[in-house]
Amino acid sequence: MKVHWSDVLLATALAAAGCTFVYIGFLRALRRAVAERHMKFDQSLSALAAEMETLQQRVNAFGNTESKPWPNTANANSSGLAQTPGGEHGELKPETLAVITAAATTFAGKKVQVRAAQAIPAENAAGAWAQQGRVIVQTSHNQRPRS
Repeated sequence: MKVHWSDVLLATALAAAGCTFVYIGFLRALRRAVAERHMKFDQSLSALAAEMETLQQRVNAFGNTESKPWPNTANANSSGLAQTPGGEHGELKPETLAVITAAATTFAGKKVQVRAAQAIPAENAAGAWAQQGRVIVQTSHNQRPRS
């Protein structure tokens, strides 16, 4: 059986046409999928922007209220600032309290009243963790006595 060059040319043309048809189909499907993803992303972004605007309004509403004195003012000094056990002032800015209240309200799903909050010096907490870590490392190197 002989294969003529016209048969080879016809088979090549059909294969090229088939590949082109499949390529165009995949390209259209890809463009459609990308367009749908962009549309969903834009909708999600719009919803997030609306939620952020709502939260910003709530934070602003918390910031506009007058700050009430804390119920527990037993260890307040003459300047009216509450002191932590380490002797440093634990006062928080009203903006920080508003953000904490807004976050707690958002998390709980209902209005939350923050009754007490104070700044804790990071060095005291880190010192206890560091000391405990050193104890663990030093006790893990116990060697067995030689006999």
